[in-house]
Amino acid sequence: MMLLNDAALRTALDMPTCIAALERAFIDAESGYALSPMRTRVRAEKHSPATLTLMPAARGGAAPRWALKEMVVNPAERKAGRDSLQGAVLLHDGVSGRLLAVADASGLTAIRTAAASALATRTLARANAREVVLIGTGIQARLHVEAMRTVLPQARVRAWGRDEAKARAFAERHRVELAPSLEAAVREADVVCTLTSSQAPFVRREWIRSGCHVNAVGSSRRTHAELLPETVAAASLFVDGRDAALAEAGDVVQAVAACAIAPSHVQAELGEVLAGRHPGRRSAGEFTLFKSLGNGMQDLAAIEAAVQAARSQGLGVEVEW
Repeated sequence: MMLLNDAALRTALDMPTCIAALERAFIDAESGYALSPMRTRVRAEKHSPATLTLMPAARGGAAPRWALKEMVVNPAERKAGRDSLQGAVLLHDGVSGRLLAVADASGLTAIRTAAASALATRTLARANAREVVLIGTGIQARLHVEAMRTVLPQARVRAWGRDEAKARAFAERHRVELAPSLEAAVREADVVCTLTSSQAPFVRREWIRSGCHVNAVGSSRRTHAELLPETVAAASLFVDGRDAALAEAGDVVQAVAACAIAPSHVQAELGEVLAGRHPGRRSAGEFTLFKSLGNGMQDLAAIEAAVQAARSQGLGVEVEW
């Protein structure tokens, strides 16, 4: 069994490899070879901010696998300057059930989330997209710099954050430009990535330029949203999983509750586009939106790719189990 901590993951699993692994996983899911049940959240106390989240996945075919991500998420840790996500991703052989690998959940989630945004951008954004803005300056913003540069190497990347000092330091550290304001950055962008923990939506429809593509990443709870309902309503909406998006994604759930959209507003899952069963973007002027929620299938694909890469590079720790 292989053990992969955060440092080993970051060294072994590069962004192009993770993007390719997720593309295969999305297509497998659309073809019926992979299954990602919705996540389960357990709260020890009614009003506690901390939850235990479980995200299972299964893949059949010639090399069957099981995976489970278990993580404790405590937003209070973020305020103290610590990682709010602690846990592990487990990879099992799909026939014998043997445990094959254990990986750090925070590191793996960060990489595969950014890789999913890159895949959605490559699939749904205009081919000539040249202006990218990242809203947020946390770990996801750092990984999204790499992700966007992987699929849009000629693009100018800018960043904006509520804390100007942190945003300036982020821009200098990652060699991106500092956006002068949120509204100005969005108005000029061909690709927008929202990467915040905001509970209140803030991206307005009138800021979105013709032909823009948005990766909405930050809200993975019903109570959190980054996009106003009218913004979601104006977009061609694509998701990583229909049922989960309609049940858990605050951007979508709140737009439905406001009667801005119906559930049928979801155009397709990203896997349907990748498998050629939906055309994706239909025109240069279309406003496309990928609501990224994440699921166990993406974790399975990422940990499998990470294990393979780590073994080839002599990384990770092999133990008897």
